[in-house]
Formats: sequence, structure tokens, C-alpha cells
Amino acid sequence: MNAILGGGFHHLCLKTRDWDRTLRFYQETLGFTVKIAWRQAPQRAVMLDAGDGNYLEVFEDPAYEPSPNGVMIHFALRTTKLDEVTERVRATGAKITMEPKDVTIATTNGAGAVPIRISFCEGPSGEIIEFFQNSLT
Repeated sequence: MNAILGGGFHHLCLKTRDWDRTLRFYQETLGFTVKIAWRQAPQRAVMLDAGDGNYLEVFEDPAYEPSPNGVMIHFALRTTKLDEVTERVRATGAKITMEPKDVTIATTNGAGAVPIRISFCEGPSGEIIEFFQNSLT
């Protein structure tokens, strides 16, 4: 039973020093849309809809210094067009940290092998983004 009663992921949050670059990346490159925005520069905040009711929350902080090994390892965005998304991201100059590849997750809970296709990039604020394609999860 889901202990949070109908819950799941609502949003992930990140800080950025470069508001314009960050918003341009998530809106123009990945197609996120603004759900709500609040506060004014230099401490703006926005909740971006990934298209399926999952959100990325962004806080502007001009003094923010990313931690080299922050608490968030990465966040994954589901896609049905992984290679196309990877090329779209590459075209913006974002660093691709793992080229698209097929992987099979050998599960330990009896769910069987789970084939996936993944790639990773570095977002405009140093965040690591995984693009995740599969049909089982």
C-alpha cells in the first residue's frame, strides 16, 4: 500500500544562478510549461510542468554555488523518443555525459529483466538529467 495515499513524485527542486539559461533550456529545449511562478528577481521561483503533472521547481539564487557532490544524484525524465531528445539537448550546447545506450536491469525482486534505453546530460545549473525510455515502468 502506498503510505502517502495516492501520492508519487510531485516535483524536484533545483536552484540556479542563471535564470534565463535555465528557463530557456527547460522550456524551449524540453518543452516544459510554466504552471505557476512567484516572487521577483533576484529571487524568482517557478514550477514547470513536464507535461504529465510532474513538476520541476526552480529557485533563482544569484549566490548559489553548486555542490560538487550534491544530495541529488540525478533526476530522470521519461521519454518515448530518447535519441531525438538527446540530439535536441546536444544542439543547445549542453554536455551529454552518457550517450544513448540500451541497458537491461537485472531485478532482484522477481520482476524479471527490465530493458531500458538511457542517456544523461548536464543541465544549465550543473544538475544531472537522465532521459529514460522503456515500456515496463
